Amino acid sequence: MIMEEILIYGIVGFLCTLIIYIYIRKLKKESKDVGQKIEIAKEAGVHEPVSLYPYIDEDNCIKSGACVIACPEKEIIGIRNGRATLINASRCIGHGACFHACPVEAISLKIGTEKRGVDLPHVNQNFETNVQGMFIAGELGGMGLIKNSVEQGKQAAECIFETVEKGHRADYDLVIIGAGPAGISASLQAKKMGLNVVTLEQYTLGGTVYNFPRAKIVMTSPMDLPGHGKVKLFQTSKTELLELWHEALDNNNIKIVENAKVEQIGKKDGQFLITTLRGETFFTHRVLLAIGRRGTPRKLDVPGEQLEKVAYKLLEPELLTGKNIMVVGGGDSAIESALLLADENNVILSYRSEKFNRIKPLNAQNISNAMDTGKLKVIFESNVKEITEKHVHLTLKDGLTLTLENDLVYIFAGGELPTQFLQKAGIEISKRFNYTMLSHKK
Repeated sequence: MIMEEILIYGIVGFLCTLIIYIYIRKLKKESKDVGQKIEIAKEAGVHEPVSLYPYIDEDNCIKSGACVIACPEKEIIGIRNGRATLINASRCIGHGACFHACPVEAISLKIGTEKRGVDLPHVNQNFETNVQGMFIAGELGGMGLIKNSVEQGKQAAECIFETVEKGHRADYDLVIIGAGPAGISASLQAKKMGLNVVTLEQYTLGGTVYNFPRAKIVMTSPMDLPGHGKVKLFQTSKTELLELWHEALDNNNIKIVENAKVEQIGKKDGQFLITTLRGETFFTHRVLLAIGRRGTPRKLDVPGEQLEKVAYKLLEPELLTGKNIMVVGGGDSAIESALLLADENNVILSYRSEKFNRIKPLNAQNISNAMDTGKLKVIFESNVKEITEKHVHLTLKDGLTLTLENDLVYIFAGGELPTQFLQKAGIEISKRFNYTMLSHKK
């Protein structure tokens, strides 16, 4: 009997040792794989973050892997040496799924690194800028996540409501500039609280989301939309999200003033006087800026760029067939647009660098497949020299000029923080390094 017990304990001990050995070996292999991925990411220039990204507190991380599983983009976070670590940080689109998934709240969301700063306007805990009565919410303040932009818009409207003075002499209690996620949410909340509000949008309802290619998938998570209720969306198309916003606004009798780009925010009798490019004026007590960080497309500044055939966003690509189209840029928007257009058109993509950097893995795979099959052509190390009615002239790396027949040009060269516009309105801007945008710590 004793010998049997010894034998059983021996077998159990052996099995436990074997399991531990296999587990440790598995961890070492996973760590090695993640380390190799990090080195590849560094070589490809995608290891460092370029916008909002997860910051992992290694002292609190318990290696649950929940953040890795939750990330829809995949391979942005990996497990290395028993702790979560960043792999392809620049591919993070800032939806915050990892932040919400971490069971021990070891992840915060930051913008800017210790070496690379990001320009951000000054706002206090109530979203008010250094200009009394002027507020900021959403992407302009660094919060590009749809769910959190919606929440910020709601909270900003609540804070503004508390500051509205009875008997003010302005026509409106509040003018909201921008009809993206934060602006729409703020509009709904302001209406719910009884404020006399009008919302101006320089283009079309949806802001940056509207300019996504039609097939673009928007990653988000459950959000509370004022005047509408809880919305559970994890993967949804741009069209579905816009339909939801239209429904919420229609049900609350809110009309967005579209194609109303604001040119200036001035003062009049202690209130704000907003002027649009169309010459309209809005006299308001409070202002909420809910515009994007890159609302102004970056131009190439080449001859012919002013022609009607040149555009900086892709709308209704399914209406274009049989055209010679030039897409300029090497980011996700340029690649996604080029792939969409290539279904029914002759598409050439011009990119100034020798290879694509900082694009999503799926886009990298799709563009590679399209190039291999001849679906579209990519000309690396090229720059647009001139655009004419029927041609595009490119400068190549050897200094030669290539002339191509062309009907349409789409430029995706990014956008610029509207610094001059903000400073003209009196808002202070400073460069933030390693700045925490969202944290579990109170």
